[in-house]
Amino acid sequence: MARVARQMVKEAGVDVDKLLELLIKNASAELTTFYYYTILRANLIGLEGEGIKEIAETARIEDRNHFEALIPRIYELGGKLPDCMKEFHDISACPPANLPEDPSNAMEILKVLVGAERCAVAGYTEICHLTAGKDHRTYDLALSILNEEIEHESWFSEFLGEGPSGHFMRRGETSPFVSKFLR
Repeated sequence: MARVARQMVKEAGVDVDKLLELLIKNASAELTTFYYYTILRANLIGLEGEGIKEIAETARIEDRNHFEALIPRIYELGGKLPDCMKEFHDISACPPANLPEDPSNAMEILKVLVGAERCAVAGYTEICHLTAGKDHRTYDLALSILNEEIEHESWFSEFLGEGPSGHFMRRGETSPFVSKFLR
């Protein structure tokens, strides 16, 4: 499988090694963000924090889903994940979404959350630019993830008072764009 998929993408004009590097680094960012968002969400307490907790949880679960959706495409193109989890963490496309110095400050946690989402939006935009019109499967996957990351960013940026986005919190549904890749 990897041989044919890789060959078709290469023949379409995509630098497959560069694409795999981006996919693997973004997969790392998704898994590490899932981990860091677990810590951030646990610290969203009090009146300010409780209002953000459900949105942080949705973003956390969807980041895990993004990781799961990326893995098959990485292997289809002949790539693989590093054998060492620490190495995988350290190649992340985005910096760690660490707990701020004052873990009781919900606004500071929001700044960490929105920063992580903005990094993800940039990463998937780059993959879309690289694959548009050339690698339809990877493009569709990256675009689906990008749509969800843009929603995450909008949710957090609204709490920071950056203005309305027109996006609404989803009820009872996670990964509406990426779910087709998880079947």
